[in-house]
Amino acid sequence: MTSDVAANIAAVRDEVARMCAHADMPENQPRLIAVSKVQPEDRVRAALEAGQRVFGENRVQEAEERWTALKADYPDVELHLIGGLQTNKAAKAVELFDCIQSVDREKLARALAAEMDKQGKKLPVYLQVNTGREDQKGGCMVEDLPALLETSKSLGLDVVGLMCIPPADDDPSLHFALMRKFARRFGLARLSMGMSGDYALAAAMGATDIRVGTAIFGARDYR
Repeated sequence: MTSDVAANIAAVRDEVARMCAHADMPENQPRLIAVSKVQPEDRVRAALEAGQRVFGENRVQEAEERWTALKADYPDVELHLIGGLQTNKAAKAVELFDCIQSVDREKLARALAAEMDKQGKKLPVYLQVNTGREDQKGGCMVEDLPALLETSKSLGLDVVGLMCIPPADDDPSLHFALMRKFARRFGLARLSMGMSGDYALAAAMGATDIRVGTAIFGARDYR
C-alpha cells in the first residue's frame, strides 16, 4: 500500500490539471491537502517521502500524537485542522496547527483570537459553512455567515477563505457554486472544497484547496 502513495499523489495532481485545462482554467492549480486522519504512520511517511508537505487532520489529539515527532523530521510541513474544534482545545490547536479551516461559531472565533494573542501567533483561518444544513456536520448556517465573518474580523482573525463539506447525496457542484459566490461577495481569496470523490470538479469550479484522503492513502484504517 505504501508504494502506491506516491503514484496516487501524482495521479490526483494529473487529474486536477486535466480538469482545470478542460474548464479553460489551466492556471487554477489548487493546493493539495493530504488528509492523514486515521492513517497509519507508514502511509503518511510515504506521502512525505514523495514530497507532499500539506496535511489535514480532524482531531487535535490525534494530530499531536502523530505530528510532534514527524514535524521534527519534516520541519517544512504545513498542518491544517479540518475537523470540528472544541473551544477547550483552542490553545493546543493554535500551538500545533498552521491553519484552522473549521471556524463555525462566534464562541470558537473568540477562543482562537484570545489564544493567538496569548501565543503571539496569527494563523490563517477559514469559516466553515454548512451548505447542506446537516445537523450532524459542523459549519455555520448560510444566513449566519455575514455575522460570523464580521465578528471574526473584528477580533483580529486573519480570515482568508471558506470551507464546506457538501452532503454525500447532493450534487456537489451546487454547493461549490454557492461557496464561490460567497467568496466573491465577501472578497475572500481561498476556497477549501472538494474531497476524494469530487476534488477535480471542485478544482474546475474555483477551489484553491482540495482535501484528499482515500484517493491518496486508500481506505482508512480504523484501528
